[in-house]
Amino acid sequence: MTPFKHSQTRLLMVLSGLLTVATVVSPQRAQGETVQPPQIAMINEAIEQGWVDYEISPAKEADDASWCRRVYLDVIGRIPNLEELQEFTSDRSNDRREKLVDRLLHDDRYTEAYANHWATVWTNLLIGRGGGMDRRDLTNRDGMMKYLRDSFATNKPYDRMVYELVTAEGATKPGAPGFNGAVNFLVGKVNEEKAVLAASSVSRIFLGQQVQCTQCHNHPFNDWKQQKFWEFNSFFRQTRALRRYVDGTRDIGYAELVSEDYAGEANDPSDALVFYEMRNGLTRVAYPVFTDGTEISRSGYVDDVNRRRELGRLMLDSKELDQMAANRYWSMFLGYGFTKPIDDMGPHNNATHPELLDKLATEFRGASYNIKDLITWITLSRPYSLASVLGSNNQVDDPSIGETPKFSRFYLRQMAAEQLYQSLVAASGGTSKGTYEEQEQKRREWLRQFVVTFGTDEGDEATTFDGSIPQALMLFNGELTQRATSIGAGSFLERLSKSGNSTTERLTQLYLAGLARRPTKREVKLAADLYRARGGNELEMLQDMWWAILNSNEFIMQH
Repeated sequence: MTPFKHSQTRLLMVLSGLLTVATVVSPQRAQGETVQPPQIAMINEAIEQGWVDYEISPAKEADDASWCRRVYLDVIGRIPNLEELQEFTSDRSNDRREKLVDRLLHDDRYTEAYANHWATVWTNLLIGRGGGMDRRDLTNRDGMMKYLRDSFATNKPYDRMVYELVTAEGATKPGAPGFNGAVNFLVGKVNEEKAVLAASSVSRIFLGQQVQCTQCHNHPFNDWKQQKFWEFNSFFRQTRALRRYVDGTRDIGYAELVSEDYAGEANDPSDALVFYEMRNGLTRVAYPVFTDGTEISRSGYVDDVNRRRELGRLMLDSKELDQMAANRYWSMFLGYGFTKPIDDMGPHNNATHPELLDKLATEFRGASYNIKDLITWITLSRPYSLASVLGSNNQVDDPSIGETPKFSRFYLRQMAAEQLYQSLVAASGGTSKGTYEEQEQKRREWLRQFVVTFGTDEGDEATTFDGSIPQALMLFNGELTQRATSIGAGSFLERLSKSGNSTTERLTQLYLAGLARRPTKREVKLAADLYRARGGNELEMLQDMWWAILNSNEFIMQH
């Protein structure tokens, strides 16, 4: 029998909703004696005060299995395999959650997965999911990924990483002379119209300031004015991206980001000014001035002043850098940030928990910008530990209808496409095959169908599972799903069939592996019906049930 002989039956199972979404709530876990970092108590106190202010009660704590699945997805980008889940849930110590977070962040077994996951997250953020995919693109995606993988693998401090990304010079491609993967952030942006994209990307991603529209007019809501935009833009005028060709041919080899003297628009390098036109037609002048009003030398000579290095130095002294980092990482783990959008901060866009945002930013700086410390504080906080239940006790906490988030529950959200890919690999009971380059190429080909590009000033992108027929067929019968549902020798299902004491126990293990919960009575009955329909062949029944689990809406949700 082929693995997908019963694909029509399975399709009907998914479409008819036979796999239900069950919410499992367990009693509060016992209070341990482990001393937690004080930042966790700080987070809990601030969020709990919000519940008091809004007169709401939070959801109960998520059960251990659900929390384990959640933290694996968020920290290393995939669901736990069955052995990892069982290892955690069999631990009865009071500090088991602390130990798991520590293991995912610091154990050598997970370093590669951690680094790959966060390199992917930040590559998509810095250059987009399509960045570096076109051979004509100056950006080299492999170079960007390598720089970020190395940075996360060595736990490079956040401030150092930001400084390197903003000030980098060198070649884009691994193996090229002078390779510096950090240049891939700006190499495709500085040659665009007056480096507008470079300026707007740096200010938005790292300082939480949406300034792209102020190049043409004063912003009607925030304090960014047209003058301020062009002053910030002036920091990038010494920077150029150059194509380098292989052996004198016209074949594109790589690109190089360089700093060079800038004569200014009046052709006077000693006073390298920028002109810009106001809406009333008048022309004004701008020089490099940071957002807090700090001016640097007006010279365009690199030997006098390297403007991007000065910008990097000023950014590291900026409170906005700390707040944007705290806001972004909070949103990555809780589903919503303290502001909406997360990268549009300031007095015009009040934070939901301004004091907590300030304190979290301050603590992050005090921890020498250790990203793993920030992740630890968030994942061990009370709001992160809550079940994803919206009830009568907290019904006002529904950001999906425009309410501000109170973080009284864990907000359901879809996996990113990259998380789905890695989770399907994990669900197969193994790892991707081939070299890193071969694995990455397969992953990129699989992900292309989920990329949606929007025609905005920022070249915005998103990934979405939009329910299209090609996407559905790919998920139902694609190579990853076939591998995950294989019943061949050594496969996950074949090994599972030899474990446990009963069919019911093996079915339970199947549900725990995919959904971090036990099957409902209805699902047990469905499995029994399938077992009889397969003539008592348990392995085929498990295969059908596993296929349906992997293709259910619940599987692709973070809950």
